Amino acid sequence: MNIFLYELKAYRKSTLIWTLALIALLILFMSMFPSISKEIDQFKKLLEGFPEGVRKALGIQVDTIGSLNGFYSYIFLYITLCGAIQAMNLGISIGSKEIREKTADFLFTKPVTRMRILSSKVLAALTSILLTNIVYMISAITVANIVKVEEFSLDVFFLISLTLLFTQLIMFAIGMIIAVVFSKVKSVISVSLGVVFAFFLVGMVGAAEEATRYFTPFRYFDYTYIMDHQSYEWTFLILGLVLIVVSLITSLVIYNKKDIHTV
Repeated sequence: MNIFLYELKAYRKSTLIWTLALIALLILFMSMFPSISKEIDQFKKLLEGFPEGVRKALGIQVDTIGSLNGFYSYIFLYITLCGAIQAMNLGISIGSKEIREKTADFLFTKPVTRMRILSSKVLAALTSILLTNIVYMISAITVANIVKVEEFSLDVFFLISLTLLFTQLIMFAIGMIIAVVFSKVKSVISVSLGVVFAFFLVGMVGAAEEATRYFTPFRYFDYTYIMDHQSYEWTFLILGLVLIVVSLITSLVIYNKKDIHTV
């Protein structure tokens, strides 16, 4: 039994749905850009009427909102929110599937180690996330070139888009930890939504405080910094990578040692 291919096939439908959802959000938001760019002065005046705290919470940068990358960085926060839910859902699902569906007795009596079972599941989930990002990236670049009203930095656009993958990997790893520690998860989507929105709200409420950035993956990537420096902040990039590696390794260790019951 090839667990990797089986799991990849099992994720096929959800991967397609989430990918199409991300692309639909992209098209919906980016289709507004040509109209907004024509009335950018009035739009900026409208945004300037918002309190500074509200603008920071919503990720609005008045100075750059008129450029394609500036507008994209604003709407991309909500695309990332959707992608984070997909990744969290995958992470929690693969760690609790056998208990929820009561298939542990069948799977664990096969001549295959737990480590191989979970690593195959993780690899299949990561493949699904990677495929989502490849299709999204191609779609995003295509849409950006269609709606642009002037030339823009493709390098910056690519760096902003790539943060979706990093954020999804972090959320996936956190989901894995949740699944192996709290294995009796009855509703994956409910837990996924709760955890992701909690991180999102922390990011919005604490947008003005630098210290809160360490507590929510949604603030690890500052789009203004990316546009100004055409690079990521190494402190948060390394923090994210460490969080991913430590979470995945810890999940594998706990899953390999814990007693798994079917009831």
